[in-house]
Amino acid sequence: MQISENGVQQFADRLEREGRSRGTVEKYLRDVQRFVLWLHGRELTRELAAAWREHLVQSGYAPVTVNSMLSAVNHFLRFAGREDCKIRFLRIQRRVFREQDRELTRADYRRLLDAAGNQGRERLHLLMETICSTGIRVSEVRYITVEAARQGRAEITLKGKIRTILLPSRLCRKLLKYARAQKTASGEIFRTRSGKSLSRGQIWREMKDLCERAGVARSRVFPHNLRHLFATLFYGACRDIVKLADILGHSSVNTTRIYLMTTGAEHARQLERLGLVI
Repeated sequence: MQISENGVQQFADRLEREGRSRGTVEKYLRDVQRFVLWLHGRELTRELAAAWREHLVQSGYAPVTVNSMLSAVNHFLRFAGREDCKIRFLRIQRRVFREQDRELTRADYRRLLDAAGNQGRERLHLLMETICSTGIRVSEVRYITVEAARQGRAEITLKGKIRTILLPSRLCRKLLKYARAQKTASGEIFRTRSGKSLSRGQIWREMKDLCERAGVARSRVFPHNLRHLFATLFYGACRDIVKLADILGHSSVNTTRIYLMTTGAEHARQLERLGLVI
């Protein structure tokens, strides 16, 4: 079996019909196309599929990234009826802390907001506040509408599930004020100048542009880290992981646990407090 461009496109169509987010579809396609490019027209075999995993490892990809790419390709192989070529994941011991250079702190968040405000980037300032104060995914920004701001809640539909996100009253006032200034009477609040939805890539780039002015390491600044910060602060306030999982839209609290990992520095402090080294 050789993988055709038509087969990859049919796979993309299937993902969209399943209700996958635009970001997920794009990510899966990138990984599958990378796999197809590596095959270079060769007949797909179990041995070649396994060799691709080794190629990724030798190319220096992090183990978590390798498994993420394998997941996308395995999903495609199931779709194509080639589960016999399914690739085994790397075995990774569960980590108990996050790398500190990727941890966005509350202070970092405030510096990013200040930098956006000082540059007059009102949309970006409000967008970061919206993501961080609600915990929504960047792909769910389109559900923040004028109607949602008026009602104080947003109905989010993703992967066939619907969940309700409550919007803080202060945020609602700011959203409605911004919408009026942009002459947006209904629908999505965060749009491009041409009226289209903001893409994940555009939001990512705009946040990265703030790093130097804000004095925050680029490795810490990306939209999903705002969601992580929300999760950390919410759990610190209520200590209810089940409720947090519902808010974040996780089907398993095991996923939510990943969001609550402390940094390596905090983990080290916890070890020191044990007082076991005399």
